[in-house]
Amino acid sequence: MRRSFIARRGAPIKVGVISDTHGLLRLEALAALRGSDLIIHAGDVGNTEVLDRLRDVAPTFAVRGNNDRGAWAAKLPLTADIKVGDIRVHVVHQIAHFGLDPDAAGISVVVSGHSHRPSAERRGGVLYLNPGSAGPRRFTLPIAVARLDISGHRVRSKIVELVC
Repeated sequence: MRRSFIARRGAPIKVGVISDTHGLLRLEALAALRGSDLIIHAGDVGNTEVLDRLRDVAPTFAVRGNNDRGAWAAKLPLTADIKVGDIRVHVVHQIAHFGLDPDAAGISVVVSGHSHRPSAERRGGVLYLNPGSAGPRRFTLPIAVARLDISGHRVRSKIVELVC
């Protein structure tokens, strides 16, 4: 599913990235996402209230995670291609389900969740970003979200660990 998001011409686009809320949208996560022009949720949302609250902050795109079930979740795509300014972002919950050649597909950023482990890694010209989990704590993993700053074809990422 392709979608487009275009911000003011020439202005940097600030994208908030969140995943694995599992029905818990922490106030700290909302605060970290404020100021975003766009929010991407990489699945395991938990319920529609999470998406409604994110949409109060900024336009929100979400994909379905393996724990998202029911009629509300069936409306979420399994993957999404989002054109953000000049770049293409591919969103999938489990990176193991990403079966494209990002270079051939013109993808600059691959966003995933599922592992609850925040990471940002460049492979060739592609940024692979997992914001970690912003929901219930899992083992000793941090609670985190991520930010993308997109300006033209340049993409910068930052993992934001939340103090909860």
